[in-house]
Amino acid sequence: MVATTSPLKETTGVHITHVIKGETRLGTETEYSSGGTRFFTPKLDLRELVWSRKEPGPAFDLKLAEVLDLLIATGDALRRDEKGFMAEAAEQARLNSPLDPGVIHRSYQRLPDHFGRERIISLIEGELGDARLLDEWVPFKNSLGGVGAIRAFPPRLVHVMAGNAPNVAASTIIRSAILKGVHLLKLPSNDLFTAPAILQTMAAIAPGHPSVRSFSAVYWRGGDAAVEGTIFRPQYFDKLVAWGGEGAIKSAKNYIGPGFELVAFDPKTSISIIGKEALASPERIAETAELAASDSTVFNQAACSSSRFHYVEAEDDETLNQYCAELQKRMGVERRTASVYAQKVPSELREEIETLKSFDDMYRVWGDYDGKGLVIRSEEPLDMYPDGKIVNVVRVPSLSAAVRYATVATQTVGVYPANRKAEIRNALASVGVQRVITLGGAASMVPGMSHDGFFPLHRMTRWVNDEGV
Repeated sequence: MVATTSPLKETTGVHITHVIKGETRLGTETEYSSGGTRFFTPKLDLRELVWSRKEPGPAFDLKLAEVLDLLIATGDALRRDEKGFMAEAAEQARLNSPLDPGVIHRSYQRLPDHFGRERIISLIEGELGDARLLDEWVPFKNSLGGVGAIRAFPPRLVHVMAGNAPNVAASTIIRSAILKGVHLLKLPSNDLFTAPAILQTMAAIAPGHPSVRSFSAVYWRGGDAAVEGTIFRPQYFDKLVAWGGEGAIKSAKNYIGPGFELVAFDPKTSISIIGKEALASPERIAETAELAASDSTVFNQAACSSSRFHYVEAEDDETLNQYCAELQKRMGVERRTASVYAQKVPSELREEIETLKSFDDMYRVWGDYDGKGLVIRSEEPLDMYPDGKIVNVVRVPSLSAAVRYATVATQTVGVYPANRKAEIRNALASVGVQRVITLGGAASMVPGMSHDGFFPLHRMTRWVNDEGV
């Protein structure tokens, strides 16, 4: 990606809105180009992106009840969209995002649901335990007689956001508002529109609100040392909250040191482990294939929770082949987070698959390269990264035998049938897996449970003690 800064005369391309401490900024001073697309942003003034430590942030002394009222009102406003911020963002995403327009439309329709009161309360109670910690010093006493008080104090955070799904922007803004700190959101190049639209909606219904003034959302090229080397410092921020691929996380680590901590949502992959019960009848095969296909096509397999390898406890080739055929058929189905067609299979991956086809005694392939889904059966996991609705099905003699294929980089494991999860969940946890689900539940994360092996609110806040009587 290339960036230039100049007073441009001709600005045909995508114009990106910045939000600085609750105020909308428009401009075309900086041009970026990526994949043949030009987009323009206002020029950054780095001094505007930080908050002085000499005084508390705007929302530091706000009560949680006031924050909840704002978030709930924001959800209602997103649903009405009277100012058209979300409609404009959805249209820009439709034109510029790699996601299918239908997936974008359905995702935007559901964004207001994230701002529901019960959902937010469940998030707080699950991730922090006691909501009072956000408002006051909560008394502490241990069995040794030690006493004091503890508080979850508002943090100063930089968020390097992921853009593989619009709900990442919503969850980032909700968690950040709950913590009442100050927050700089670095917009991802694959979703430049959702976060600014949500923050503009917030500002429209509550101009000047302390929580509104606590947010900035801007774009710069990831890894730009002129920006990151200046503001990624403990005199401005406590923690760097980073989502993304290996490159983004490694880049973030360059700035970590005393007083500036990394909270990383590392890149992950996911798998499915399927018991022999799934192959007991044609009806059961069809049922299981539907559940497995839904797990493998979350945001057309762009999500970390999307399964890419299916380990199936199969006793014969015939029923396993039936499963593969049915799975491929069900992958080309429109769902809430999936379209009929994903992006076409890249040429380099296509060449690898064509080579596999020539070894028909070792591999079988169902489907084509049109993006409707492709299934490859092999006796061992393939040395490739299935992507764009591609699944590798591998026969295993038992569910426990499949555990050896999970690693610390495995986020979600979908298991069928549900009553067999107990057989392998301890072993999966031991090798590093963070989430064991019933097959078919990959897209439905439970509010308040851990994410990537930790509780984000707990990790993102600043814990401060007042010790002694």
